[in-house]
Amino acid sequence: MTHANAPAPEPSDPPGEGGRPARSTLVVTAHAGDFVWRAGGAIALAASRGEKVTIACLTFGERGESAKAWREGRKLDEIKAMRREEAEKAAATLGAEVRFFDAGDYPLTATAELTDRLVAVCRETQPDVVLTHPTEDPYNGDHPAANRMALEARVLAQAIGYPGEGEIIGAPPVFYFEPHQPEMSGFRPEVLLDITEVWETKRKAMECLGAQQHLWDYYTDLAVRRGVQLKRNAGPNLGLAHKTMAEAYMRPYPQIARELA
Repeated sequence: MTHANAPAPEPSDPPGEGGRPARSTLVVTAHAGDFVWRAGGAIALAASRGEKVTIACLTFGERGESAKAWREGRKLDEIKAMRREEAEKAAATLGAEVRFFDAGDYPLTATAELTDRLVAVCRETQPDVVLTHPTEDPYNGDHPAANRMALEARVLAQAIGYPGEGEIIGAPPVFYFEPHQPEMSGFRPEVLLDITEVWETKRKAMECLGAQQHLWDYYTDLAVRRGVQLKRNAGPNLGLAHKTMAEAYMRPYPQIARELA
């Protein structure tokens, strides 16, 4: 029940149950395509429920993840603009807002300045959940760098004495999305998220990323495999679709619960 004198929610924050602001998800990714391949389903699901999703994209992936554009003879600024446009279209397809830090990739260097900017985003968006890269990736050092800054910003944003604008945050749960080479990155599929109902949305977002078209089929096949694994662990009577699509996540912090499920 909402009290008569309770303030109305801000227009930018659609009300959730009981008039509370909508839940907020913060996604911290190293490159322009990462949030689509690895967490596009989670983003689309949250957006479909009317939740707010903000993507902090640290780089455009202009040097290390735009090989096709370089082979076509495009210049650096042109590639960055192209990757920005692709990411904006993909984020809009998923129903999210994307913010570009333009920190430079290959290598992405973790710095205090970048971390401070992430703290500001944390305090502004007040996330209920944070999605980011796992701590290991022997094939791409940009991903662990993004992880370190995301986790540090989450902690610093909770500290009342840390300088900066905005209200301090709580301790939102963190989920690591699946890396491209999970077996080599110490990744365990501890959480399997059913994305069947938004799969077509994720696929459309993937197809916005023309610079990495070679990954479209790979991440479609991965969603099928994780969907099979989800069904195997879900029990026989949940009414799952014949072809269930899923994404896999890890949890670095304990799950807080009132009952085991």
